[in-house]
Amino acid sequence: MNKILMLAISLVSVFTYAQKAHNGQIVDEKNNPLVGATIQSQSNSNNAVISNTEGRFSITLDNNKTVIIKYMGFMSVVQELTVSNNIIKLIKNDEILEEIVISASREKQRRKEVPASISVISAKDITETKALGIDQLVNDVSGVIMSTSRAASNEQHFMSVRSPISTKSLFLYVEDGLPIRPTAVFNHNALLEMNDVAFSRVEVLKGPASSIYGSEAIGGSFNFLTKNPTRDFTGGVGFQTNDLGLTRYDVELSQYAGDNIGFYLGVQSVKREDGPLEHSDYEKFALTFKNVNHLSTTLNWTNFFNIIDYRSDMSGSLSEADYTGGNFESDQTFTERVAFAFRFRSTLDKRWNMNNKTTLNFAFRKNDMDQNPSFRVIQGRDRNTRQLTGAGTGEINSNEFISYVGLLQHKIDFGFANSSLIVGASADFSPQRYQAETIDVIVDTATGQNIDFTLNEGDFILNYDADIFNYAGYFQYEINPTEALKLTAALRYDGFKYDYNNLSPNVGGPLDSKNTYNNVSPKLGVNYNFSKNVGVFANYSNGFTPPQTSSLYRNSLVGVGGEVFDLKPSNYNNYEIGTYFSLASKITGDIAFYVLDGDDTLVTLRDENDEFFNANAGKTRSYGIEYGITYKPIDEVTISHNGTYAKHRYIEFSTNAGSTLFDLSDTDRETAPSLSGNSKIIYKPNYAKGLLVSLTHELIGAYNTSFENQIDNQDGTFSTAAYDGHSIFNALVSYNFKHFEVWGHALNLFDELYSTRASYNRFSSQNTYTIGNPRAFHFGIKYKF
Repeated sequence: MNKILMLAISLVSVFTYAQKAHNGQIVDEKNNPLVGATIQSQSNSNNAVISNTEGRFSITLDNNKTVIIKYMGFMSVVQELTVSNNIIKLIKNDEILEEIVISASREKQRRKEVPASISVISAKDITETKALGIDQLVNDVSGVIMSTSRAASNEQHFMSVRSPISTKSLFLYVEDGLPIRPTAVFNHNALLEMNDVAFSRVEVLKGPASSIYGSEAIGGSFNFLTKNPTRDFTGGVGFQTNDLGLTRYDVELSQYAGDNIGFYLGVQSVKREDGPLEHSDYEKFALTFKNVNHLSTTLNWTNFFNIIDYRSDMSGSLSEADYTGGNFESDQTFTERVAFAFRFRSTLDKRWNMNNKTTLNFAFRKNDMDQNPSFRVIQGRDRNTRQLTGAGTGEINSNEFISYVGLLQHKIDFGFANSSLIVGASADFSPQRYQAETIDVIVDTATGQNIDFTLNEGDFILNYDADIFNYAGYFQYEINPTEALKLTAALRYDGFKYDYNNLSPNVGGPLDSKNTYNNVSPKLGVNYNFSKNVGVFANYSNGFTPPQTSSLYRNSLVGVGGEVFDLKPSNYNNYEIGTYFSLASKITGDIAFYVLDGDDTLVTLRDENDEFFNANAGKTRSYGIEYGITYKPIDEVTISHNGTYAKHRYIEFSTNAGSTLFDLSDTDRETAPSLSGNSKIIYKPNYAKGLLVSLTHELIGAYNTSFENQIDNQDGTFSTAAYDGHSIFNALVSYNFKHFEVWGHALNLFDELYSTRASYNRFSSQNTYTIGNPRAFHFGIKYKF
């Protein structure tokens, strides 16, 4: 009996000796703790732990004390541990294929795992660009044209990604992975409701992303990722001004209160008055607050809210005579847009074990927008002489909605072939209230200006409530059959229910209506990485967008009390192949070839009364190449070019224009430049640390402003209106010293007359232009603490 007892004691002693806890901390190159790093036993892959909020860990090991430390975006480390005090420093992995992205699946992935064209605007890019607006950030992405006028538009913009320049809902704008606006409520205005002070990075995923995000992710998805709290107290106070009449103030504060609770606050206040274009003033206040709570090593709780208070004059476009003649006085003296937006989001991230992770999001949105819109003002003209009559019409409208959003996503990592499965479900219920009443406009026939108006109270164009409900389920599966080959398959189902209730049935708008839509969106993709520096990808993806409520219920083909005109959802199939590469640490780049086929593409037309209406355009096709190249000949100089060459065509489409039926099949679409691009040279001299000088060239090629051969020359021939495009140079000088940053922009260096968008008006038989900014100088200073 004593021998057995002694044997048991010996075995316990041996086991205890062999199994010991090893403690340590994972940090980056600046000794900042890395939360969520994986520490895995080399001899037993099932024995792994995760670093906590201070980067600390404790792992029990047997006689083999070697572990593998992994953290996405950093180089992995294999190290033998001592019992305690293991400080392990990880080095960032700068290889292009190892770059971390989030937007393709709402989960962290390496670039080499994403079978799509995706671009990242990093925190460093944002800091160095000193952007005046979102357009100066995203226009550095190949294939993206965000067109805005600092002389007139006040953050109101046009967008083009694999499509003509327009305000169509073909692009999805999301904030930390959740859409900023609900489906069907004109998401183009979402970018007015952003606070760019709070951006930590921006990811642009080009082509349809409906398999993960649902509707409206057609040409591209823009994911604006917000800043997280910093461990130490940081922040800054900034001031900017320019000779376009703008002043701006920024404040940021960030800190962790203890080990597990962090706070971030970012505020901006902007005012513009007495700009180069009359009646183009605006004001904006934006506040972003973010709270991060590490409830445990495996459970994080994040709360976020955004407040935007915005008001802007709507100066409208210029006639061809005013544009070419240098008369930049706006014809609009009273039109404006007023918006208030509040967004709240609460997110729980739970890691159950090494292979299972769940994210639960709840969001609430409240949005009010009131307009006296310039694009709805119609000046009366004599039918024979086309001279102004002194009268006109317009409208005042109000759009309100609230949203309740839930999204649940779970990721499972399997133990074979580096495979994983993402499953998710979402629901968005957004009751909307909309009304539009007519106004009578007084027009000065001598100047052409709209000088006053009278509201026709109760004369509703539309007055309705609409409940919008979108529900969806999706999955995405990924597997590596070999180390170099990655396969991705995804599928999503979306259902939509619109419940429209006309509150003034005998005055304006169609009869009450219930409209339902649904869509199944597949995606198939493949990546093959030849080496750590070169990879290729290919994909097929489907995208769709249902009709907006404004398109569906105020379509001018519907008379008062008529049946709702049944617009069809637009559906798109995208085929794409591309490559990404890095050569000798000097050249990095990405190239993508794509074909985007559209069925029932929605287009905006004008009827005989110069009223806008929407129609499905049959079949369209966009195809082209997007390319981005960055070259560093020496450490001090970076040269980059991002561009696209594309064609945008009607394949099958006919429409009436006056008494003429136009068959537009096999013609180029309007406002669709074939060539566009941004080129940039950045110089950061070694002899002057903190100094940066850059020169940027913006190119927009020529494009049609009318349908092909829309203009009757009255001699048996027809012609097409066009815009010649433009070429603009901007310069930046910035300098960082101690706690200060100072910078200056020179915009449109050669003072070229250009338009951010031109379009043809067949009623005035001429182009109209949204004027770009003249040569201007912008200055900023920021104190950081």
